[in-house]
Amino acid sequence: MSSVSGLLAGKSVLITGASAGIGAAAARVFCREGAAVTLVARREAELAALAAELAAAGHRARYAVADVSRAADAARAVAVAVREFGRLDAAFNNAGVSVPAEPMHLMDDAAYDTVMDTNVRGVWNCMRYEVAAMLEGGGGGSIVNNSSTAGLVATVACSPYIASKHAVIGLTRAAANEYGPAGIRVNALATGGTRSDMLAGWLAGDHPAREEAMAGKAMLRRLAEAREIAEAAAWLCSDRSSYVTGAAVPVEGGRLSR
Repeated sequence: MSSVSGLLAGKSVLITGASAGIGAAAARVFCREGAAVTLVARREAELAALAAELAAAGHRARYAVADVSRAADAARAVAVAVREFGRLDAAFNNAGVSVPAEPMHLMDDAAYDTVMDTNVRGVWNCMRYEVAAMLEGGGGGSIVNNSSTAGLVATVACSPYIASKHAVIGLTRAAANEYGPAGIRVNALATGGTRSDMLAGWLAGDHPAREEAMAGKAMLRRLAEAREIAEAAAWLCSDRSSYVTGAAVPVEGGRLSR
């Protein structure tokens, strides 16, 4: 793990999808950089264990069990962050799901709804309440939404996922334009193949061969570690990215440049 630089010192940051993968990695990185974190996900056991781990290491961490596809849950999660740490300075909207890849004409409504409810409505719900909290706190702040290279090009054979990640970038740019005058920056990460539970599902079956094929599409010829995505999110949440907004920042090992 990289050394401590105090990148997020004194900041209150909310992280969704925090029970595993990129979200859990972000919790550790953000705390290392001095943030107080509010962990949000649906799985309480994993959230409680991570919060306890962070607290044992001397960090400030709370959690809220929530399904961000529900507006009331998103509102409650933001309220926990404000109540526990006095304000909300930044948010990493990382929660996301996918469904098995298959041709569009074979997919049913449930597959579409599952992906869009979390990946798009969830980001929409969270941003509404995060922005409101930042405005009530006097303005200023940073929101980072986790999109994908699939939000820029059709990289996977899963049309609802591609549509959802394009929508995340659209929401990001719309919010950046609307709230820029209030000093609220909104950016997206266009992430590539990253070791996570979701990727393991996509690679079901012959993991080594499929992983090698995916890794080979990046200039670095490997998949990302969850920590590497978290480091990029930390920078965008920090004041060191103070003139970056409305961007879809590629964190994909050069895949889109080949």
